[in-house]
Amino acid sequence: MQRFIVRISGMVLVILLLVACTQPGADAPATTGGTASTELNLLCTPQVEWCEGMKAEFEQAHPEITVNFVRLSSGEALTRLRNERDNPQFDIWWGGPIDSFIAAKQDGLLEPYDSPNLGNLTNPDLMKDPDNAWAGVYVGSLGFATNTNFLAENPGMEPPRSWDDLLKPEWRGQILMAHPSSSGTAYTTVCTVMQLRGEDEGWNYMRQFNQNVLQYTKSGSAPARFVGAGEAAVGIVFSHDIVAQIEAGLPLTLSFPEEGTGYEVGGMAIIKGARNLDAAQKWFDWALEPATQELGPKYAAYQAPTVKGASPARPELLEVNLIDYDFDYCGDNRTAFVDRFTNEVASAESLRE
Repeated sequence: MQRFIVRISGMVLVILLLVACTQPGADAPATTGGTASTELNLLCTPQVEWCEGMKAEFEQAHPEITVNFVRLSSGEALTRLRNERDNPQFDIWWGGPIDSFIAAKQDGLLEPYDSPNLGNLTNPDLMKDPDNAWAGVYVGSLGFATNTNFLAENPGMEPPRSWDDLLKPEWRGQILMAHPSSSGTAYTTVCTVMQLRGEDEGWNYMRQFNQNVLQYTKSGSAPARFVGAGEAAVGIVFSHDIVAQIEAGLPLTLSFPEEGTGYEVGGMAIIKGARNLDAAQKWFDWALEPATQELGPKYAAYQAPTVKGASPARPELLEVNLIDYDFDYCGDNRTAFVDRFTNEVASAESLRE
């Protein structure tokens, strides 16, 4: 019946398919073989500029495929995938800390894929799920962004260089951080504190820290922008996002906690039930190529690559004291830690966009 329709009413069918594919996850059959997909519905977690750049670069490499993307922070992305599990609207999820991908795998939301390019990874034990449910596509470390104008106006104050520095009374009402319910950056911060201090002391630290927080944001990179604009003195952000704002001309200085900082491996995974599975696999393979991972700085993204043969734009961002970050621990406890932060430290209401 399908071949008959194509032969007799081909023009009508083409029109219907084009209409159906203009929105992510439109009701169209999954493509796993035969006719190749012409659409890819991408759930993208890094900054919009990088998402737009990756869309354009992939479409240039695969002109037969049009990429439709929606940008959501990692917490929002995980929530949406959970809500849409019976009717997936996306084919692939790209970017955001792998803690969220570990949680998504536990929820049965990911489709394993044994990409031929997984062999490109520099550290498969760290950068790949054992069942190939996700793979790492970049690495980034947590840092502190401090407004240099604030420092000039407050002689004697120095950028924070330890987690304890953030508890000092002089920072009261001067700190910005995203909320872990929506931001993978913020969740990495919370889980870093838990690993450095243990959970009992860690939660006591977070409650004290909250007294110095001016506001929580939805996006993990937003505190760097707001601090650069002078709306607060310090932001906790991934260091590559701080560098991007410094490169954009904002008055910021970057520092790291001397006792150790957490880091992210940015993940990528195909969504279970992907309607355009072959296109998703093409993106997956492409994202693990050295040339692809060197595209970041072109779009103000300075994360370190995860594959052999790709040169990091800012290697110094990983030449800091990194803790032995336990991604499985953080992934397994993500829901519980986010709920506890929301209930005991700060609610998720009125987050700043």
